[in-house]
Amino acid sequence: MTIAVCPGSFDPVTSGHIDVIERCAHLFEQVHVVVAVNAAKRPMFTETQRVEMIREVLAEDGFPDIVVTSTEGLITDYCARVGAQVIVKGLRQNGDYEAELGMALVNKQIGNVETMFLPANPLKEHISSSIVKDVARHGGDVTGLVPGYVAPLLIEALRSEKR
Repeated sequence: MTIAVCPGSFDPVTSGHIDVIERCAHLFEQVHVVVAVNAAKRPMFTETQRVEMIREVLAEDGFPDIVVTSTEGLITDYCARVGAQVIVKGLRQNGDYEAELGMALVNKQIGNVETMFLPANPLKEHISSSIVKDVARHGGDVTGLVPGYVAPLLIEALRSEKR
């Protein structure tokens, strides 16, 4: 069985992330979406919230069999634990390739895991979690930028942030 891992911070998960994950599900027998926990970052949503958001959106979209979890360690260690042969990363046109290439080469060297780059859907390549949070913080409409399930959670998180 070919197992693929789609790692990311997913803070929050965007429509672009979901597009890559669902496309990946059509290419591999099993897909693991892994919320990578980075102690150096201060995410808006907790690890548990991010995992639950992704699970809910994928279930609504008809992809309940995708494994959604989190890890604090190296993605290559996670891949070894589950027997994953490939890491899948979505690439936008904003310099993602340069940033991701170095990680892909290191992952191959330390974990013997290949990385596959999926180009972003041209209709979604401008979407990032940072942009989504910025738009929402300034009262902008995030419809289409995040799945419908995520939008009210984002608005509520921003209200809590202001308190």
